[in-house]
Parts: sequence; C-alpha cells; structure tokens
Amino acid sequence: MHIVILTLTFSLPGCSSLKEKRQRMGGLHARFGNTPSVAVCESGERDRHDASEWTFVIVGLYKRDIESQCSQIEEKIGRTVDARVMNVEREFV
Repeated sequence: MHIVILTLTFSLPGCSSLKEKRQRMGGLHARFGNTPSVAVCESGERDRHDASEWTFVIVGLYKRDIESQCSQIEEKIGRTVDARVMNVEREFV
C-alpha cells in the first residue's frame, strides 16, 4: 500500500471576498472527493481572499498508479480552476 500527500498552493489575483474565493475554487471537493482512493480538503489559507491551499491524500497499491493520479489531478486543476498554482508538493508516506 502506498500513500501520497499532494498539496497545492494557489494565488487568486483580484479575488476580493471569501464568497468569490469559494466560487473560483468551488467544486474541487466534488470533482476529486468522489474517487474512493482520494480524500481532499482545503488545508490552509482559509481566511485569505487571495490565496488557498488544498491537500489531497491518495492511496493505492502501486506507486506508479498514484503518481499518475497525482499528475491527472494537477493537470485537471490547471485547466478548470480560476487560480494560479504557486506551489505543488508531493510527500510519499
């Protein structure tokens, strides 16, 4: 069994309220949390309008499958989220 913790830090330029932040970051939990091998939550910068941090915990039998799933998550976020990805960290447990 392999576990990876994937943490993405976002910048939301021009975001002026927490409501707007939720709209721009909305759907991350719904899009990725439905997968049985993935848990997702907003893990940091909750009170800032212009930044956000999200953590994904991915579990699988094979390391290459988990790495592929991380790459898919990063790519989909890059296409669908109205924010700039500032930092990506992968930590294998």
